[in-house]
Amino acid sequence: MHELSVTQSLLEIALRHGQAAGAQRVTDLYLVIGEWSSIVDDSVQFYWDIVAEGTPAEGAQLHFERIPARAACGDCGHEYSPTEASLLCPGCGSSRIRLLTGDQFQLESIAIEPVTQPGTRMESE
Repeated sequence: MHELSVTQSLLEIALRHGQAAGAQRVTDLYLVIGEWSSIVDDSVQFYWDIVAEGTPAEGAQLHFERIPARAACGDCGHEYSPTEASLLCPGCGSSRIRLLTGDQFQLESIAIEPVTQPGTRMESE
């Protein structure tokens, strides 16, 4: 259920940046999500359709890019792709690992529809 608050934050960020750019509306959001992130794409999309309704971001397309997990061993420095079955370093068997990628969640960019009429600005509700 935490996707609801995450999605509300995405909307606030998109509207704020869209307004700062003088946009008429926000058309696309590009999200980068690590494969080990607890974010569920379908849930974000579901909540987006609800929270964006009636705003200049209504109908905006969400684009999800999943980033694979990568880890580094704290003992031997070996970098590898961990699996859920085994987090241990395949080089030395150590359990002292550091996740390099795979747990991130970020709004990489947004696309906007520029203002077409003079004096028209995007307004959020």
